Amino acid sequence: MEQQGIIIRGAREHNLKNIDVVIPRDKLVVITGLSGSGKSSLAFDTIYAEGQRRYVESLSAYARQFLEQMSKPDVDSIDGLSPAISIEQKTTSRNPRSTVGTITEIYDYLRLLFARVGHPYCHQCGKEITAQTVQQMVDRVIDLPAETRLQILAPIVRGRKGEYRKEFADMKGKGFVRARIDGEIRAFEEDIALDKNKKHTIEIVIDRLILKKGTDEKLRKRLADSIEIALRLADGIVEINQIDGEDILFSERLACIECGISYPEITPRVFSFNSPHGACPDCDGLGVKIMHEDEDGEVCQSCNGNRLKKEALSIKVHDRSIVDVTRLSIKSAVHFFNTLKLSRREGFIGERILKEIKERLQFLSNVGLDYLTIDREAATLSGGEGQRIRLATQIGSSLVGVLYVLDEPSIGLHQRDNARLLATLKRLRDIGNTVLVVEHDEETIREADYVIDMGPGAGVLGGEIVSSGTPAKIMKDKKSLTGRYLARELTISLPKRHRRPKKYLTIKGARKNNLKDVDVTIPVGLFTAVTGVSGSGKSTLIFEVLYKNLSHRLYKRS
Repeated sequence: MEQQGIIIRGAREHNLKNIDVVIPRDKLVVITGLSGSGKSSLAFDTIYAEGQRRYVESLSAYARQFLEQMSKPDVDSIDGLSPAISIEQKTTSRNPRSTVGTITEIYDYLRLLFARVGHPYCHQCGKEITAQTVQQMVDRVIDLPAETRLQILAPIVRGRKGEYRKEFADMKGKGFVRARIDGEIRAFEEDIALDKNKKHTIEIVIDRLILKKGTDEKLRKRLADSIEIALRLADGIVEINQIDGEDILFSERLACIECGISYPEITPRVFSFNSPHGACPDCDGLGVKIMHEDEDGEVCQSCNGNRLKKEALSIKVHDRSIVDVTRLSIKSAVHFFNTLKLSRREGFIGERILKEIKERLQFLSNVGLDYLTIDREAATLSGGEGQRIRLATQIGSSLVGVLYVLDEPSIGLHQRDNARLLATLKRLRDIGNTVLVVEHDEETIREADYVIDMGPGAGVLGGEIVSSGTPAKIMKDKKSLTGRYLARELTISLPKRHRRPKKYLTIKGARKNNLKDVDVTIPVGLFTAVTGVSGSGKSTLIFEVLYKNLSHRLYKRS
């Protein structure tokens, strides 16, 4: 029979005082209490640590050598323990190549989408480039009106100087009779003399025919054979000359014939700034060139900070390059992909890729991160943002029967976004997981299925379970300090008087990130709070503008 909870007996890690506790399974459980009362010692250093230790011990000796060996926590026994995943408050990767898109795998799916349904354009003239098979070329020609007179041409020389006597002799030797030279049909039997100082275009006439009504398999085969011969002669290019209409140029390779620019095969690695196949060669995919004593560096002039080669940037989906998409906020990206219109063929190819992208974007939106851009560097994320990104990633994995241990996921989150975070935690619970949260947030505690209140004090005065049960039960327990605050028996009093500022620090015209030419005065020598919804520009104003400018000026003076 399956146990109904995780049973901990005799936990003595750090300041825990030989406590026994039962954590209900498949519930949202909050561990709360004073700072230093033993919440993290119970959740992370005992329960999660034992879960990880057991997992590592279940692996082979060969696999264990690559993993950190965890010591057994000071506890008598833990029964009914599920596989454990920890999502802590810690700074995400400091790697400058790591972004929100790479952490969540959204960028991996974007690379796949652009490789499969992207349309390449010449980065010089802007014309769309298409690579076509012989069968596609034949189909296009057959679709022309009946009675159309055609010439199949192989352009062996395009706008180059020379006399080309050797080429004429070679073509005549291979059985070809005529060519279109500088727009005029000439027979090889003539004595063709070209001015070697002028540019010439030479197109060998492979075949001449008239399209008839109806599908003629004999005609299709003749067309295919002629086109294949032209492609071999002209290095992958064939021109269809309509006697009374415009010429049609086909290429079996990705190349701009007008500009003479060839494109590599479009694969996901073409869009990777971590690969030499896609990264800008001048900045190695960083987007900036790091200069001596300049931690931010200068924007790379070759790629304009886009990290990728010109070829990758000129491949587009719905008129947007992959960089254009990554510069969208999560909220804008959700709208872009929900309204994206693809052809029937493209939709069939990209259906599963788009599903993965949309789900990951929605998970990020659900945890209150819809203000972040996909290309936001991981190093610039706060601990709370990094934790919620990892939380969204876990939801995307759809694991069941797991114990998730979280460290204050609501920290730094505006109350407007807290409801979405709670809905996400409940979703993790509802699909069959146990969610254990170390938390101080009142709303989270009230929404929990079960609460464990640690205390009664901090350090040596803590390490005990003061009360446990539903939030309603905690509020009735007079021993629980948390319960008394929840029941409004205790409140935090506001100061009756506020100190008056005497000096101010003034910021004018702040325009970093999303700041819109902001002017602000900050009182000096007082406790000042900067608040606002997530992504409103608080950290940008204080850390990116105020701190960095003050630091720069002070260091310059010294």
